[in-house]
Amino acid sequence: MNLTDKTKSLKSYLAALVLSVSIAGSTSAAKTPVDYVNPYMGNISHMLMPTFPTVHLPNGMMRVYPVRGSFTESRVNGLPLLVVNHRECLAFNFSATQSHDSNDRLPHSIVTDYDNEVITPYYYATDIDGQNIRAEYTPERHSAVYRLTPDPEKGNMTMILNAHNGKMKINGRRMCGYQHSWGGIKVYICAEVDRDPVGAGILSDGKMSKRTSGQGDDACAVMIFDSSTPVVMRYAVSYIDEEQACKNFESEVAKLSFDQVKKQARKVWNDELGKIIVEGGSEADKETFYTSLYRCYERPVDIAEQGRFFCPSDRKVHDGEHHYTDDWLWDTYRATHPLRILLSQSTEVDMLNSLVDYARYSTHQWLPTFPAVSGDSHRMNCNHGIATFADAAVKGLIGVDYVLGYQYGKAAVENKTLAPWRNSKAGYLNKFYREHGYIPALYPGEREFLDEVDGWEKRQAVAVTLGTSYDDWCLSILAEKLGLTDEAAYYASCSKNYTKLFNPATSFFHPKDSAGKFIEPFDYKFSGGIGARDYYDENNGWTYRWDCQHDIPGLITLMGGEDKFIANLDATFNEWLGKNKYEFYSVLPDQTGNVGQFTMGNEPSMHIPYLYNYAGEPWRTQRRVRQLIRQWFRPDVMGVPGDEDGGGLSSFVVFSMMGFYPVTPGSGEYSVSSPFFTKVKLRMENGKEIVIEAPGSSDNCKYIKRATINGKELVAPVITHDQIKEGAVIKLEMSSSHTNWGCKK
Repeated sequence: MNLTDKTKSLKSYLAALVLSVSIAGSTSAAKTPVDYVNPYMGNISHMLMPTFPTVHLPNGMMRVYPVRGSFTESRVNGLPLLVVNHRECLAFNFSATQSHDSNDRLPHSIVTDYDNEVITPYYYATDIDGQNIRAEYTPERHSAVYRLTPDPEKGNMTMILNAHNGKMKINGRRMCGYQHSWGGIKVYICAEVDRDPVGAGILSDGKMSKRTSGQGDDACAVMIFDSSTPVVMRYAVSYIDEEQACKNFESEVAKLSFDQVKKQARKVWNDELGKIIVEGGSEADKETFYTSLYRCYERPVDIAEQGRFFCPSDRKVHDGEHHYTDDWLWDTYRATHPLRILLSQSTEVDMLNSLVDYARYSTHQWLPTFPAVSGDSHRMNCNHGIATFADAAVKGLIGVDYVLGYQYGKAAVENKTLAPWRNSKAGYLNKFYREHGYIPALYPGEREFLDEVDGWEKRQAVAVTLGTSYDDWCLSILAEKLGLTDEAAYYASCSKNYTKLFNPATSFFHPKDSAGKFIEPFDYKFSGGIGARDYYDENNGWTYRWDCQHDIPGLITLMGGEDKFIANLDATFNEWLGKNKYEFYSVLPDQTGNVGQFTMGNEPSMHIPYLYNYAGEPWRTQRRVRQLIRQWFRPDVMGVPGDEDGGGLSSFVVFSMMGFYPVTPGSGEYSVSSPFFTKVKLRMENGKEIVIEAPGSSDNCKYIKRATINGKELVAPVITHDQIKEGAVIKLEMSSSHTNWGCKK
C-alpha cells in the first residue's frame, strides 16, 4: 500500500470512528422514542444482579450484550454473538485483533480493553484490541451483522470465531458449525464475511492450521484480512440445525448492508416504543420511561424459525409460527404480561399459547414456571403462569387455548410439588395444603425430613400458602369462564386459604406448624434464615403482609378496617430496618430499594403503594408512587433498585408513570395513581387509543382533584379494562395539595 492509499484508509478509519461515537452524543431536537432509551440504566446493581445493556429487536431471539463481568470492568472478552438464556449463558465468541503477528500463538478469545462504547437497543459499537479496531453491531430476528474497521497503520487484522466445545468448518468466505450450550442444547451458526481473507484456517494448539474443520478445543475458525477497508461479517443462528441457520442467514441479512440492517432495526424499535407517546415531563422522565418500556421487550424471546421451533421441553422440533421462551413468570405475570395485553394482544396470545405448547410437549404436562431455551428451571415458588391465562380471559383475548391453559395450570398446582424450585410430583406438602389450607412450617433448627424440599430454598411456608391461594383464585376465574361451575366454586373457596396464616394479634401472616400452632418466638424482619426462605421468600414478613392481591377487601377486614389497614401501610414505609444495613442485607440481600421495610427492588412489593386506594385514601397512593420512582428509578447506571428480571420491575415504572397499575391480574381492573406526564397516548393493536390528559401534572402538582373517563365522572380510583379496551379519553384535573377525590370519607 502506498502513502496515498494509507492516508485515504486512515481518513476512512477516523471518519467511521467519529461517526459511530457521535451517535451517543446526539442532541437533535427531533428525538424519537428509541433515542430516549439508555441501556446502561441499572448496569450497576445495589446488591444482586444488574441490568444488562442488551442489543436486540423486541422479543427477538438474537440478543447480545458486552462480554464483561460488570459495567465497571475495563476489559471485554471478545465480542458477543448470542445470549441463550438471559444473564446466564452466551454462545460462541468473536474476536478481532491487530496485535498478533501471524506467527504468534492465538487464544480462543481475546481479552482486551475497550473504549468509546456506544449502546442503543439496535446498535453496539466499541473500540477494541488496544483501540485499533472499531467494532459495530446491529441485529435482526435470528441474525446480525458486525462491521470491523481496522486501523490501516497497524497491519493485518485477525478474526477468530470460537465455537469451543462444538464444531466449526470453513468453506471460502463462510463459516458454519455449532456449540454445545447450557442445559445440553446445541446452538448452530452460519457466518459469512464480505471479502476474501488473505489467510484462513482452524486454530489448533494456538496456531492457525490449514485445516478447514475442527472440533472441541479446535472449533475455532481464523481468518486474516488486510486492513485496507472494513470487514463485514453477517451471521445467523439456529436452535434447530445448521441448515436452518443458513436459511435464517439467507432470508434476513445475506443481501443487506450493515447500514440497512441498522436502519430497519431502529425503525422496528421506534414502531414498538412509539405505541406510547408521552408529552410534558422532563427529559430524564422520558429517558426513565422509554428505557423501562424497552426492558419490557427483553424477554420472552421468540425462537421459532420460519415455521418451526425447537421446543425446550422435549428437545424436539415442531411446526409453529411462534414459540416464546425465557420468561420468568414469577416476576412478569404481575405487570409485564398485562402491559403487553394493552400494547399487542396478538403477541400476548402467541406467548400464552407458547406456554401451552411447552406443557403439551413436556413429560408431566404442567405449565412451566421459568421457561428458558434450555428448559424450565422451576425457580421461585408457586405456579403463577395460570395468572396470565386468567388475566387474558377476563380481558377478552381471542385465540388463546384456555381449555389447555386451565388443564395444564391445574395440573401444575395439583400434581407438581408445591416445594419451591422443584420439578418433582406432588407429595406431602400438596396433600397437607389441600387438607389443612396452608403449608406447614418447621421450627428454627428443626431438621427438614421431606426429600421434595430443596435444602437451600426451604419450604417458604407462608409465601407458598399465599401464592397458591392466589393461583387457586386464578383457577377459579378461568374455570368460571370455561363454564366449570363446580371447579370454579371449589378453587374460589381455596383462594381464602391465605386467612389460615393470618395472626390477628399482630396483623401479619405468620407460619404455623403441622399442628396448627404459630411458630414462636418470631421476628417478622429476620426469622427464616437467608432470604427468610424458611417461611417467606427473598423478602421478610413485612413484604408478605400484603401478598394478598386477589382479596384486598378481605385483608382490610382481617386487619380491622380501613384505618388500621392504612396505619399498617404507613408503618411498612416507616419501620426501621432493624439492623445496620450491612447486617440487614447479609440476611435479606434481595430486599433492596428500602423505604422503611418496603422494598422497591423486588416484585412482590410493587402493588403495595397502590393499596391505599382500596382503603379510601388514594391521595396517599398518588404521593407514594411518585416518591418511589423519584427515589429509586433514574436513567443512570444505578437507576434500578433490584433484579429487573425481564420487565418485572420496569413494567411497574411504565404503568406508574402513565398513572395506573394492574394490582390484581385476573380482575380486569387497574388502580389509579397519577401520571408523570401532561399527556399520554397509548395506541392499542386494534387502532384505538387510550389518552390520559393531566395538564400541569408535576412533582408539585401530583394530586387528582377531578377525573372523567369518556366524559363521565370517575369517582373512584379504579378503571376497568372494559372501559378502555375500545379506546378512552381520561381527563385529570390536578392539584398541588391532596384532595378528597376518590376518598370514601
